[in-house]
Amino acid sequence: MTRVLFVAPELFGLASTGGLGDVAAALPPALVRLGFDVRVMLPAYAGVFDRVELGGRRIAIDAPAAGGKSWIVDARLPDRDVPLLLVDHPPFYERKGGPYGDERGRDFPDNAVRFALLSQAAWRVASDPALLGWSPDVVHANDWPTGLVPALIATRPGATRARTVFTIHNLAYPGMFAAGVFPALGLPPEAFGVDGVEFYGDVSYMKAGIFYADRVTTVSPTYAREIQTPAFGCGFDGLLASRRADLTGILNGVDYARWNPESDEHIAAPYSVASLAGKAICKAALQREYGLPERDDVLLLGNVSRLVPQKGLDLLLAALPLLAEVPLQLALLGTGERDLERGFIDAATALPQTVGVRIGFDDALAHRIEAGADAFVMPSRFEPCGLNQLYSLKYGTPPIVHRVGGLADSVEDGVDGFAFDTPSAEALAGAVRRAAAAFRERRAWDAMSKHAMRRDFGWNRAARQYAGVYRALEAPRKR
Repeated sequence: MTRVLFVAPELFGLASTGGLGDVAAALPPALVRLGFDVRVMLPAYAGVFDRVELGGRRIAIDAPAAGGKSWIVDARLPDRDVPLLLVDHPPFYERKGGPYGDERGRDFPDNAVRFALLSQAAWRVASDPALLGWSPDVVHANDWPTGLVPALIATRPGATRARTVFTIHNLAYPGMFAAGVFPALGLPPEAFGVDGVEFYGDVSYMKAGIFYADRVTTVSPTYAREIQTPAFGCGFDGLLASRRADLTGILNGVDYARWNPESDEHIAAPYSVASLAGKAICKAALQREYGLPERDDVLLLGNVSRLVPQKGLDLLLAALPLLAEVPLQLALLGTGERDLERGFIDAATALPQTVGVRIGFDDALAHRIEAGADAFVMPSRFEPCGLNQLYSLKYGTPPIVHRVGGLADSVEDGVDGFAFDTPSAEALAGAVRRAAAAFRERRAWDAMSKHAMRRDFGWNRAARQYAGVYRALEAPRKR
């Protein structure tokens, strides 16, 4: 049985900011169902110990980043059959805020050492079979906070050499830190160079993962191709192109235990492919919740997003005046950059019959938007995978998307959604007009919604592809 250590900075249900947390919660159980022995490692953030079942072991480790003792603690989530390994170091992790920043959204200034510790703990487990009485054949690291894991395993001596997989969830966050942090990373001096973790004079944890991992994956096939180009490569395109033979794009999945309109406890009424009657109830409830007129003849657009330029929400703002003649409404939920927040608040004030806005994060409301909206708009400038369009398909809510990354891989224009090719307000407005025209043909619209609901993006598909990546690696090699 192949043993896998899955290392992540977040996990839905404990500490999560988005898609990576969903992946960390859903992919490991899917791998277990395929016969893998998986353990998930993440930091013991504030409040995490209150939401897990603790095991009997608390194992002390020395790690350069911590400057002293830290601990690995056995635990388990009550509703998931995957063991957890929590990295406990209160000075780093017992803080108010999220995994990466404080309550005002500012990055913690010591993130370099906070996540170096996570990587060093993973290296200890991978390199010393006696530490836990269990050692992985494969260590699967995720995004820049775990990018040092492949670097440590490749450059530091150990009793065994586990093979490494590094998944890029969003290349736009490179984990860049000043070169002065290098001594705390636990890497040999030669690792600070072009053939190593150095990136334009600084240290990049993202580069470390890409350069040193045995295999690199990313979260959709199209994004895997895009990031090998200057337009999407964020400066790593040359390195990624050089690793083309080791780079695989695997579209993320959906946890249908959480996202399913037949059983969703957050929505006003259940519905299914057999009967969409409940969706009309959900739409009326969402209109009431947002203070919009209860009209079934207007196209109700939904959006749940971080309000940042990547997500193209400025294009949506700019498209609203271009759509003044189209009978539509918008229900938006998000938080992010202040100018975008203010822009949507102003739009809602100016167009109270058309635009409803909630600033913040509310998981239950996100479910109600997916169920109550007629269509879901995602004008992202780039999108490594995207999850909301996958949720929307399951909820019979055709997505309107910019044809990039995982959006291109999951939405079929005119079949189960609408796609446009240029990241502009005019192109977005054109796609919305096409959706509004299609919406007026209700029988055909319902057929499109039902086609979308029948598509299967469950995690079993993605897990089988990751299993193929693991099995393609050579057996662990003795040093």
